[in-house]
Amino acid sequence: MKQTKSEMLRNILMILVGSALFALAFDLFLDPNGISCGGVSGIAMLIVYATDTEWLTVGILTALINLPLFFFGYRQIGKYFFFGSLFGMLVSSVCFDLFAKILPVTTMDPLVAAIFGGVLTGIGLGLVFLAGASTGGADIVARLLKLKLRNFPIGKLMLCMDLVIAVVTGIVYRRFTNTLYSFITLYLSSVLLDKVVYGMDYSKVALIISDKYEEIAVAIDTKLDRGVTLLRGQGFYKRCDKYVLLSAVKRKQLAQLKEVVMTIDPDAFLILQDAQQVLGDGFKRYDRFEL
Repeated sequence: MKQTKSEMLRNILMILVGSALFALAFDLFLDPNGISCGGVSGIAMLIVYATDTEWLTVGILTALINLPLFFFGYRQIGKYFFFGSLFGMLVSSVCFDLFAKILPVTTMDPLVAAIFGGVLTGIGLGLVFLAGASTGGADIVARLLKLKLRNFPIGKLMLCMDLVIAVVTGIVYRRFTNTLYSFITLYLSSVLLDKVVYGMDYSKVALIISDKYEEIAVAIDTKLDRGVTLLRGQGFYKRCDKYVLLSAVKRKQLAQLKEVVMTIDPDAFLILQDAQQVLGDGFKRYDRFEL
């Protein structure tokens, strides 16, 4: 779908901030403590540590490994994802090496590093994915798999692939505890990633049972500008026919919805249920390339 200028600027900012947060988590918490965040950056960290070559940095190696993956991603997904991910990869690669030079090497309690590294990584990558891009590497592979596994959360897909890298981390560093701390980081980052990607698309589905259903339906339509579906139901005890109103509303409209319903009928029965990724008129349109 074609984006407006404001949407494009917003997505560029999200990619920029998200990629920088990811690199900050890597250089401040993960790399100095030998904790893997998975993906290409995790592989690059292992190669740099094992070879101990002065000119070879995580940023340079990450960019080199990503080139064939970007070519494959371009052919399978399209131009926007390609250029957005290319931008995210370049920003994160530059920030990897930039932060490594300006930030002090801080070895700390590994558990603290694993927790804060995982949280920052998940938030950073979540912002990048929310903008419809990635930072390359395993993110591209996960995004491609997501096209086939539509009901599988993106964070869990990345977690499955990254667990293998976490095991290899313990082998390379010759400390199994590095693998265990990497598990903590990977789990936290996958949870935070899914929260950022899916948690921000949050609405409510309202079920309303009232004898004044006609008046309530008109008020929801006119005052909240939300559609209403009329469902047929039957009360269990008296076996009386009832009409049930079903309406999807945005989070910011909840207070207004409750006020409208209770003002018209204080005895109305109102049920509010969480809903994510509501698609259709008045909400987001379906896009097969979305997560």
